[in-house]
Amino acid sequence: MSVFPDAQSAPPAAPGDSRPNASLARRYAALGYEGLLLAAIVLLVGFLTLPMATPAGGERPVLDLPPLSARVLSACLVFGAAGLYFAWSWTGGRRTLPMKTWRLAIARSDGRPVDAKTAVTRYVAAWIGPAASLVAYAALQRSNLGTHAAWLVAIGYLWALVDPDGQFLHDRIAGTRIVTASPDPSSGAPARHPR
Repeated sequence: MSVFPDAQSAPPAAPGDSRPNASLARRYAALGYEGLLLAAIVLLVGFLTLPMATPAGGERPVLDLPPLSARVLSACLVFGAAGLYFAWSWTGGRRTLPMKTWRLAIARSDGRPVDAKTAVTRYVAAWIGPAASLVAYAALQRSNLGTHAAWLVAIGYLWALVDPDGQFLHDRIAGTRIVTASPDPSSGAPARHPR
């Protein structure tokens, strides 16, 4: 059995929702694309917060590390900006660009539309891996083993390999699932017909 099941072997759809769950390979592909867009958000917010993080009197050609307060503020702004982007994209039937490209949508497990509370829960739960990695890094750094904490970043996405329904950890927690969506009629993409 392959680690990347195709759409036919994806877990069954939720009751009342005829859309099949998306295959793990499609979800990982969209995740990689989503990472590129998230990197753009991080760079944009970082650029906008640069004046706050740059020490005054920048005549020195030395690269100084911004003070802790500026780094924390920048991280909070990135977290908030990304949260707004994803929560807005996941509610009201909207989808992110990678989700549209890979013909994916988010649906609640009970078949109801994704609301703001569910979207925020899903977003915060997606940070379990990175938060666990930071905590482990702080604990392991004293022993000079901090680099081993990096493996925890992906735990929420590797969870799908052991989950009985193949769901990511944040989807399991939020009660959502990623389904195969029909193509947007305005995109000009041909509709796929079952064989």
